[in-house]
Amino acid sequence: MIIRDRPSGLKLFLLLRGSVLLRILPTLAVNVAVAILVTWSHGDLWDLKITLTTIPFTLIGLPIAIFLGFRNNSAYDRFWEGRKLWGELLLRSRNLARQCLSLVDGDGPAHMKNGLDDVRVRMVLRAIAFCGSLRDQLRHRPLDPHLASLLPASEFEALKHQANGPDYLMRRIGQDLGECVRNKRIEPCLAANIDHTLSAMTAAAASCERIKNTPIPFSYSVLLHRTAYLYCFLLPFGLVDTIGFMTPVVVAIVAYTFFGLDALGDELEEPFGMEPNDLPLDAICRVIEIDLRTALGDDDVPPPLQAVDYTLM
Repeated sequence: MIIRDRPSGLKLFLLLRGSVLLRILPTLAVNVAVAILVTWSHGDLWDLKITLTTIPFTLIGLPIAIFLGFRNNSAYDRFWEGRKLWGELLLRSRNLARQCLSLVDGDGPAHMKNGLDDVRVRMVLRAIAFCGSLRDQLRHRPLDPHLASLLPASEFEALKHQANGPDYLMRRIGQDLGECVRNKRIEPCLAANIDHTLSAMTAAAASCERIKNTPIPFSYSVLLHRTAYLYCFLLPFGLVDTIGFMTPVVVAIVAYTFFGLDALGDELEEPFGMEPNDLPLDAICRVIEIDLRTALGDDDVPPPLQAVDYTLM
């Protein structure tokens, strides 16, 4: 995610970090080159004069803009829902730590120094691993080796071979909770509150998987891609007889807008990726780890992640 104050003045037009310009630059350059060629030849293709007026472009341009706006709104809805789900995971993780430390009985207060032998510490650290495992699963990348410090060795090895790592960790937390009930370390009515928190975390993870595995219909995206490209590449023929040498400039502005909206929709459609405008899952997972380790009284709490070149991952 891009983290920076909004530039003012000339900087707003010159900045590249966080802009989609670099992504669309090759296509935009070809479009402008075509516009320059059409302007130079005045719309003549060998001995054939291609005559177009601005009327068809006016009729087509408005629907394209509306459909691009609708698609970008749909993509942003997915982005915002993903952010709300990770905010829910942050909230539920804090609640789980509070419930485990205050409702589950143990030999003395729960503390990080007790290690994984303390079921309360084990459950809280598993919640951190749950969020990290979900992040890696959504981003299709190998399991973070850092998670090994949060889990028993055998459990981490088993996690690496699971088709759904977050679900496996949630089952393990549930098994520990059930063991606490059987050992009378927590009243069943209080255990139900913790189970509700675990169910909410599972629901948030499943919703993230739904967003990840259900893209915007491909045929809809293809239609917009084709129409926008045809519109921008034919636009010089409709403008050259009207505005002459200014045709490449106008085409560049229109093409930047249409290609930029198209590319931005592609980025927002997949909010859990590694693009600069995607959600900062690493930073959110670090916040969860900081809060839960602090709750356990850990003396070795990692610092928050900082943006690098205005980008927070």
